[in-house]
Amino acid sequence: MHNPASRHAQQVLTVAQGRGQLAGPAADSSVARSWLRCLQQHHLDPAQNMPPAVIEHARMLERREQLQQVLEISSNEMNSLHRQLAGSGHAVLLTDARGVILNCVTEQAEKRAFEQAGLWLGADWSEACEGTNGIGTCLVERQPLTIHQNEHFRSRHTGLTCSASPVFDPHGELLAVLDVSSARHDVSRQSQFHTMALVNLSAKAIEGCHFLRSYEGEWLLRFHVQAEYIGQFSEGLLAFDGDGRVSAVNQSAINLLGLSRRQLLGRTLVEVFDCRLDDLLGRASAQPNASWPLYTQRGQLLFAMLRGQPRRSAQAQAPSLATPGLCLADEALQGDFRRALRVYERDVPLLIGGETGTGKEAFAKALHQVSSRGGKPFVALNCAAIPESLIESELFGYRGGSFTGARKEGMRGKLQQADGGTLFLDEIGDMPLALQTRLLRVLEERRVEPIGGEAQAIDVRVISASHRDLNARVASGEFRQDLFYRLNGLVVELPPLRERSDKSALLDFLLAEEARGQVVRLAAAAREALLAYGWPGNVRQLRNVLRSLCALCEHGVINPGDLPAEIRHARCTAVLPPASQPDQLGDAERQAILAVLEAHHWQMRAAGDQPQHLVSQAAQARDC
Repeated sequence: MHNPASRHAQQVLTVAQGRGQLAGPAADSSVARSWLRCLQQHHLDPAQNMPPAVIEHARMLERREQLQQVLEISSNEMNSLHRQLAGSGHAVLLTDARGVILNCVTEQAEKRAFEQAGLWLGADWSEACEGTNGIGTCLVERQPLTIHQNEHFRSRHTGLTCSASPVFDPHGELLAVLDVSSARHDVSRQSQFHTMALVNLSAKAIEGCHFLRSYEGEWLLRFHVQAEYIGQFSEGLLAFDGDGRVSAVNQSAINLLGLSRRQLLGRTLVEVFDCRLDDLLGRASAQPNASWPLYTQRGQLLFAMLRGQPRRSAQAQAPSLATPGLCLADEALQGDFRRALRVYERDVPLLIGGETGTGKEAFAKALHQVSSRGGKPFVALNCAAIPESLIESELFGYRGGSFTGARKEGMRGKLQQADGGTLFLDEIGDMPLALQTRLLRVLEERRVEPIGGEAQAIDVRVISASHRDLNARVASGEFRQDLFYRLNGLVVELPPLRERSDKSALLDFLLAEEARGQVVRLAAAAREALLAYGWPGNVRQLRNVLRSLCALCEHGVINPGDLPAEIRHARCTAVLPPASQPDQLGDAERQAILAVLEAHHWQMRAAGDQPQHLVSQAAQARDC
């Protein structure tokens, strides 16, 4: 057989049927098991050249709604991961627990190539449908893995390399799969060590954030055998009710305590830890910033923090405003916030402008929280992040049975979800023109009409944001003039980080948040370098850098040598190079490799099959 696809199909059949050696692609036990499943359970043909099946539009909407919180959490993480990969040829995908693609981040110019490979929104990449592949096999094996080119079952997919990691819910059930796929032929399996580590790190970050949000209103114990690891992805998380009964644990908590999920769920804390419940609850804080020793009933020493039930409190960094999650030490910005709050309370629409990463959503959310509607819903919709085919249903919802395959009970859109509260429309400049017309009508009439349904009255205050020049888009016909004037009752332009007068206070504010109770301070020279840097990615870039620095900090002090190379080098230049980007790969690699070694409990022998120079680089990062 001279055709490569035919040769691959024959190799799969030969090895999987036991007539060949377990060599080449099948040398990996997870690949060998998958090939056998594909033949014996799924009855698939490796030579079949059909593209993946795509579910109906209504089913896609239903699955996105079921994973709404995970999609919101993962959006920034997926974009950050795509930037960290620092190059073309990658698609970052999120699927549900059945292997259906629900979100995709890739370069616009490469979108067509990945679609031709079958990586569509709504495509079913379960192993039962597409054979051995990163997404489907990860779902079955329930562990991070890479499927490289000829390791795929179908000949059609041998041009792909996929690294995937599972995302679990607080009860240990599969929520989703995070995957990075490449269609480049020059990708080696060895190079996927970096990618796999980054994907796994991002999946754990999504998992941890989902856990924290799921139990936001309950007591939450965070712990680790080393105090400095509290707040990082390897920390144990244990949620419990007012009686001290365990309601959820993450996998790290199971590993640290040496007990199974079944042994922990439903038990009281005093059965697990050597303490009185009243004493433990007495240590709770809405924003804990210091750990304390906690012994288990087996005598194991842990370090813990206890988050109590959320309480609204003023931030010290905002001198005269209680602005949760926002630093307002800049007087001009504080004045803008006061004016925006007064206007918001009069039901005047706000339009927030500013460069990408300046904190437009944080500004809007803080306004909502300190307003008279603080206890009502704050619903955010990123008009640029949702596919155009889905945004109408997301915004307006639909009536049950309004189209083929629609859910019987229908779906409430973002406008209805925000009823009584605030709707935040991020990147409003990217909203399709047809939807702009409908949105204008809703804002004028205060009534929303779901697809196929009847109009319903709503009480929503709208805050919009965009980094684009909306005047220019109006002039070019890409944005409706009447909607523009309806949305900009008051325009607030957030300054770029390089122009803020409170950079020092903001640095302290964000460092405290990202340290998550860990004691971390900046050496004077490191602080000077961070304040002198131009921050082209603004507050978002600063937060990401501080998050990495806190994760890598071993001795409580961040020194100049710990900073990313572009920040260290910027001290020697007067002008920031225009090509500087946030989330540089060098720093991300250090974090990823450090995570791999942490997973091996810093046993170099266990990580010995990885490239020696990468292990050495991680060891250097550990000694920072």
